[in-house]
Amino acid sequence: MSSLWLDAQSVQVPDQGPFPAGSDWDTVVVGAGLTGLTTAVLLARAGQRVVVIEARQVGAVATGNTTGKVSLLQGTNLSAVRSSRSDEILQAYVDGNREAQSWLLRYLEDRGVEYQRRPAYTYAHFSDSIGTLEEELEACQAAGVKAEWAEVDELPYPIAGAVRLADQAQIQPTAVLQSLATEVLDRGGLIFEQTRLVGAASGPPVAIETTAGNLTSGSLVLATGTPVLDRGAHFARMQGLRSYAQAFTLPSGMTPPQGMYLGVDAPGRSLRSAPIAGDELLVVGGNGHEVGRAASPAEAVRDLEAWTHRHFPGAQRTHAWSAQDYRPADGVPYFGLLPGGGGSMFVATGFNKWGMTNGVAAALAITSQILGGHMPWATTLTERSPSVSGLTTSLKDNASIGARMTRDWAKAELGTLPEEAPDEGQGEVGRLGGQPVGSSTVGGVTRRVSAVCPHLGGVLTWNDAECSWDCPLHASRFAPDGEVLEGPAISNLDPQ
Repeated sequence: MSSLWLDAQSVQVPDQGPFPAGSDWDTVVVGAGLTGLTTAVLLARAGQRVVVIEARQVGAVATGNTTGKVSLLQGTNLSAVRSSRSDEILQAYVDGNREAQSWLLRYLEDRGVEYQRRPAYTYAHFSDSIGTLEEELEACQAAGVKAEWAEVDELPYPIAGAVRLADQAQIQPTAVLQSLATEVLDRGGLIFEQTRLVGAASGPPVAIETTAGNLTSGSLVLATGTPVLDRGAHFARMQGLRSYAQAFTLPSGMTPPQGMYLGVDAPGRSLRSAPIAGDELLVVGGNGHEVGRAASPAEAVRDLEAWTHRHFPGAQRTHAWSAQDYRPADGVPYFGLLPGGGGSMFVATGFNKWGMTNGVAAALAITSQILGGHMPWATTLTERSPSVSGLTTSLKDNASIGARMTRDWAKAELGTLPEEAPDEGQGEVGRLGGQPVGSSTVGGVTRRVSAVCPHLGGVLTWNDAECSWDCPLHASRFAPDGEVLEGPAISNLDPQ
């Protein structure tokens, strides 16, 4: 599965020469997605010496697999924040997203990177969801977001109602990343791909250990989706979510919707157009679930394609991909100083599927802290105390995780791993030598790896859409050969 954006434009980073092991930097940024590269640009502009390290390739994870909507109307996100937090927190959240949106679009205009202005819609298929739309509209109005009820006539299926916010935007994410990466390098920064953070000791200076060598720096910024250092225990305060997207060409005479749409009814559907290489494609998303807890992710992919064919007859799929996002217990991202980081480590996580604005907001807030600035909205969000609803959600989630762990270990203990190889594209978990072991066959090669997540011991499940081992506890993911792909885990699975 490869995203439309990564296929249309991979981000090119020139050879940086040997890794500068033993060198000292003002700031080391971990993660080369939108958040990490924006942070690096802002710090480099301020004259800092910055190095970015990325475990895979630039944009390989969340940013390269997003739907690319840059919007203040975010499905039902504002009403969710309002239900668990005060209007002061809601206003700060919107202020941060608004400043981030303005910064990003101004940046793209200054750098000559194309984007499209589009209205954003949150809509309901069924009349019993109108109340959900009403709550979202009320939250928008409370925070000064000028959304309104709207009539919709460009969707090929009936809906019960919609809320509209004019003058939002959609981007080609890898084009944005290419511009940011180029500016980092032009300003004297370095970017090293295939370099994984494996440890850090509090400073200053911060002592940083990577797979390519060690560094020291005045500050360390973790912009890795979910933090790869467990100091803040963010993994226990968020849910890892996987969702799916596909791109389609449409028959002659049929055009994709020109608005950016997100449905509130399960399973929600996301739609937007995507101008690529002179053509205009339809991008459809949906069928999200908790990481490692779907019976068959491949079925979710098939269902999304079937839904599109029903409503856009003649559509031809060109790409299918998925993304991983993290939902914080109270709906508000976590960014700023990392607990236990000695005042020199920073974190950005929990963007809840709206990283195109939340990620930039986190970058603005963190660089302000590092450089001694002050942003009132950032202070309000970073100094918020735990909410009752957030604590309740965390307790429920962690109780579910505990029950899942007990059940999965018992199931693995009961079943012996079959001797025969799984079918192509399939994987299974069973007991071998007293421990859960995963066996999979991908590309004609059968591999056996430990089926125990090295993060906190969850028993892995097989993802038949992406041929990966996924952890149902805290959303770490691993390739068939055991290489860690994403999540809080930082080490690979042991071969068996």
